Amino acid sequence: MSVDLDQLTGADSWAGVRAVVAGFGVAGFASTDNLNHLGAEVVALDVRRDPELEEKAELLGVLGADVRLGDGVADVLPEGIDLLVVSPGWRPDAPLVAQAHERGVPVWGEVELAWRLRHPDRLAPWLVVTGERGRGTAVRMLDAILRADGRRSVAAGNVGLSLVEVVMDPEPYDVIAVDVSSQQLHHTRSMRAESAAVMGLGHDMGAGHPGWHRSEQEWLADTAKVYHHVEKACVYDDADERTRRMVEEADVVEGARAIGTTFAMPAVGMVGLVEEIVADRAFIEQRTTSAAELCTVDDLASQEPEFVAAALVAAALARAHGVSRTAVRDGLRGFGRD
Repeated sequence: MSVDLDQLTGADSWAGVRAVVAGFGVAGFASTDNLNHLGAEVVALDVRRDPELEEKAELLGVLGADVRLGDGVADVLPEGIDLLVVSPGWRPDAPLVAQAHERGVPVWGEVELAWRLRHPDRLAPWLVVTGERGRGTAVRMLDAILRADGRRSVAAGNVGLSLVEVVMDPEPYDVIAVDVSSQQLHHTRSMRAESAAVMGLGHDMGAGHPGWHRSEQEWLADTAKVYHHVEKACVYDDADERTRRMVEEADVVEGARAIGTTFAMPAVGMVGLVEEIVADRAFIEQRTTSAAELCTVDDLASQEPEFVAAALVAAALARAHGVSRTAVRDGLRGFGRD
């Protein structure tokens, strides 16, 4: 039976699809559970073996999934597979991934799978942040701002809930704040964020995953995927030439804007600092001649540079989504003070 994965969504039956999920952590469990629920034949693999994983494996085994744990289970890709879903821990040169490429089997990460599983009637926009430092804080701040504006929002990806779990929720969200790594973006090709940001690159190539990317060029290329087909705003760090170049080279939807963030006085099209004021000079009608106050640095729970940078990114993404200045202030004031 030939399976056209490109035609399937979370509203369809996945019966006839044979999928392998490599990695049985939070994302792997959600991927296995939901693909199994949709009718796919799922084999989940993880070289780790501990009581928590074994308990989850037993649960999904009762529901019909085939979960294999322990040494050697991931050495050989099973025959007749239509799809390989990998966690970020699986490098591009891992034997299982290499075997999939040799056989022409699609390799997706959780981000790609979640995007494909969206229900056609529940297509909540994604506001996506990547980078090496501060992205988790920015995404949680963004979620707080969106909630302050009355949106049903959720933080997902590397913070909050699994993306697959979020898109399969029968109660639709208004908007999803997404934290993704360059490792996750490596296996992502379909995602089209409403708006996206790259922040905190520094010089730590794939921080936390040393050796994952084969070169700085590949790391930056994977990171830049977050801007692919962005609809509204590409938010970048004005102090980092690499992020500006990513935006300049991005293939975006016509009309999408480049929005810079800066610790300095913002130019037109930027969100930045006017002395101690977080100022919007990108999303107001009078931006050619003035800026609008969003909040003050004293409103933030911390004045550490990484925290302030996250606030600028969260504010820019929220404003691009149409959130009020008041909600930006209220969301940022309340964040981190619990």
